[in-house]
Amino acid sequence: MISPLVSADPTTLDPEEIFAQLPPNRCGESDRAYMEEVLADGFGNRESADMLGRFETAFAEKFGVDYAISHNSGSGTMLSALLAQGIGPGDEVIVPSCTMASTAFVVCQCGAVPVFADSDPRTFNMDPADVARKITEHTRALIPVSLFGLPADYDSLLLLADAHGLALIEDNAQCFLATYNGRLAGTFGAAASFSFQGSKHMTSGGDGGMVIAGDEDYARDIRKAAVCGYRTLEARPGSTMIPRDERQDWSYQRHDQVGYNFRMSAPQAALGLGQLQRLDYLVAARRYIASQYEAVIRDTRCAWLTPPYVPENTTHSYWCYTCTLDEEMLGADWRTFRKAFIEHGGDGLYGVWTPVHLEPIFQNIEDRAPNFDPRYKGQVKSYNEGDCPNVEAFRRRICLFKTGMQTLDKVRAQVDALGATIRYFAGSNSIASPTA
Repeated sequence: MISPLVSADPTTLDPEEIFAQLPPNRCGESDRAYMEEVLADGFGNRESADMLGRFETAFAEKFGVDYAISHNSGSGTMLSALLAQGIGPGDEVIVPSCTMASTAFVVCQCGAVPVFADSDPRTFNMDPADVARKITEHTRALIPVSLFGLPADYDSLLLLADAHGLALIEDNAQCFLATYNGRLAGTFGAAASFSFQGSKHMTSGGDGGMVIAGDEDYARDIRKAAVCGYRTLEARPGSTMIPRDERQDWSYQRHDQVGYNFRMSAPQAALGLGQLQRLDYLVAARRYIASQYEAVIRDTRCAWLTPPYVPENTTHSYWCYTCTLDEEMLGADWRTFRKAFIEHGGDGLYGVWTPVHLEPIFQNIEDRAPNFDPRYKGQVKSYNEGDCPNVEAFRRRICLFKTGMQTLDKVRAQVDALGATIRYFAGSNSIASPTA
């Protein structure tokens, strides 16, 4: 079993030690051992090997909270958290426009209206000043996204939430074990959502998610929203099935609310539990990789790539390494830079999403959208260019470098590719050679 790290700071850990704990294909001995327990116990109308309860208990302990509710995806987690808050038709929920669209979709799926906030051009996270401008009498919740692994500006957002009586639900799909003012991201809001989709810091076999919460009643309602609205479900770990003596009795009344079926499977939980045990190393690896990209930019004195900004009170967990490209200084556009990076051995280069308010689905909303529900008395009937000017401006200049490599050889290949690309554009005037 892997021992937890005292520190995940890449400056204090030997990279060989970090990557020795990471299986190249992301599936290690503990994952297989827990999966074998599930397979040995078999499958039926019960929880195999109590794997969901064990995973939920371990996850809650990792984050120092009372309750963790497993889900089959990181989208289901947020929808359950909203439904458990009673959010529905007639309500507004403020979300960032710079994020994956699911953060807005779940608002629509519970019948509420998403209101898009602009982002801070340094951190790329939701801008509290713009949030303040967009709060109305219809606003019920805020969903800040700790984007790319950097925690949101919780102090400012919590002040707004408290002043207006709003629920704050954290979307931490990309942010594991990063801190804000010494506290783990995920421990600030009424609830926090984590994703185990395959690109994230840890996975439960390609998809999955978890909600953490501190209030028992709220956690129970999240569970019920995620598991068919069964009346007697509880917040306690593993409470995803109705006890046999209850469900076998003909008089048992099962449902006291509408719920979805977002349950995680036992094999997913087995893989998640194995990954959780090496989460410190998984995060440490991404931080080390980020430090190596940063060393290349520094050592080559590359002025046209700006490394990610990290506020003094915050630590970053680097779901990816996010740079801003100055096309004018480089003398080439983003696509040309990406093509050169691939030609020099880079494993692709991601751009940021289209701002969600400019996605076709939100540019062409029809009368069946929550915005036109007769119970909604607010003013948001369309989404337009100019609604989030910072996001619209920086979207074309963002370079997302991968940090999910599991071996040092792959890390060095990507870092060398970036160095070679920088030298290619610098020509013979390169100042220094990058080191991995």
